[in-house]
Amino acid sequence: MAHHDDSSHPALPDEPIQKLLAPLARFLHVEAAGGAVLLVASVVALVLANSPLSEAYLAFWKTPFEIGFGETELDHSLKHWINDGLMGIFFFVMGLEVKRELVLGELRDLRRAALPIAAAIGGMLVPAGVYLFLEGSGPYRAGWGIPMATDIAFVIGCLAILGSRVPPSLRVMLVSLAIADDIGAILVIAIGYTAEVDLVALLLGFVGIGLVRVMALSGVRSIGAYVLVGGLVWLAFHESGVHATIAGVILGLLTPAKEWVDDNLLHQAVERTGDFLRGDEAASEASRVALMQRVSVAARESVSPLVRLETALHPWVAFAIMPIFALANAGVVVEASALTNSVAWAIGAGLVIGKPVGILGMSWLAVRLGIAQRPDDVGWDLILAGGFLAGIGFTMSLFISALALPLEIRDAAKLGILVASILAGALGLGLLWVRLPRAADGSD
Repeated sequence: MAHHDDSSHPALPDEPIQKLLAPLARFLHVEAAGGAVLLVASVVALVLANSPLSEAYLAFWKTPFEIGFGETELDHSLKHWINDGLMGIFFFVMGLEVKRELVLGELRDLRRAALPIAAAIGGMLVPAGVYLFLEGSGPYRAGWGIPMATDIAFVIGCLAILGSRVPPSLRVMLVSLAIADDIGAILVIAIGYTAEVDLVALLLGFVGIGLVRVMALSGVRSIGAYVLVGGLVWLAFHESGVHATIAGVILGLLTPAKEWVDDNLLHQAVERTGDFLRGDEAASEASRVALMQRVSVAARESVSPLVRLETALHPWVAFAIMPIFALANAGVVVEASALTNSVAWAIGAGLVIGKPVGILGMSWLAVRLGIAQRPDDVGWDLILAGGFLAGIGFTMSLFISALALPLEIRDAAKLGILVASILAGALGLGLLWVRLPRAADGSD
């Protein structure tokens, strides 16, 4: 990344608190740091669940928490509020990321997107097939969606360990693959794990979504107004039986990706402000306030709502919501019997074997058929290594397991997810570590 010298730009006033917060701000803007924090939270959850504090720790997440207004009452456990409420924000940001990739990123060009899309399809279908082959006749066949997921935070974290040795085209492919995988996971949750549906509540939810669209077309720019309507949409989906996090995804996809004020209008506003401050125009307090409000709006709206919201929410998701989710869901009591459970093995095989086989196989087929083109600096060995990294399911796998499986088998499923994710990540990193020096020299 090029370094830009900002010494010619005037510095804003520097308060003492900024000296304390500056290192934290730099940390929060490192993408890989999110994976590190998520890993720490997961380890803490595992240690607490298998310590003398286990009973108190597991009981804490079952603490009832009630929100009521009028005759409507929402009485759920703390864990439910995390999985359905806080994760709604996670899925909203996921929707923003998908929208950005579809409109501004690699997935906007079908030719360039063909390889990661094909890889993602293979990386979802084959793991599901492996799970069903091993567990399809059993009572827990509904868990087929668990090994289909990829945890983008951990994938980025693993790539960051190798730094500049990773070819940019491989990094772009894996991130695009993970985004395409997210789209598949969203569809799996919406279609595969929705039971009974309250059509009236669902209709109200879509009315709310329509209202969001009307507000956007009418030029409503207030984030607060959208938060209010979005909250009502979430509530309607929650009561409908369709998982409430789907509302977050839809709202993310509806967020405008185009700025309201272009660079020319922003330049005019700033230039007008400069003239005013130099005393070229008659000054009054009222005119100063009005002008500053206009330039403030112009500056804010020169960045699209999608980019503005994603930039603002991403640190909260990476460093608060996902670690809290891990603390509430990754705490599994390790028992020897869980290691021999067929569900744990089916999930593990899907992630460690199904993911790389599916990604490599479908990528090869897409290139062979002329649908996609493999980057020159990304050999099949690196695609295989990326396939192993994509076997780190974790966050989404844990989330889907809570939807797909009954309570009595979830600990075994979680253990399968954790062990398989560690093994897949180690294999992917190991293969990249061995092959990247040769790939950096251009050999295949």
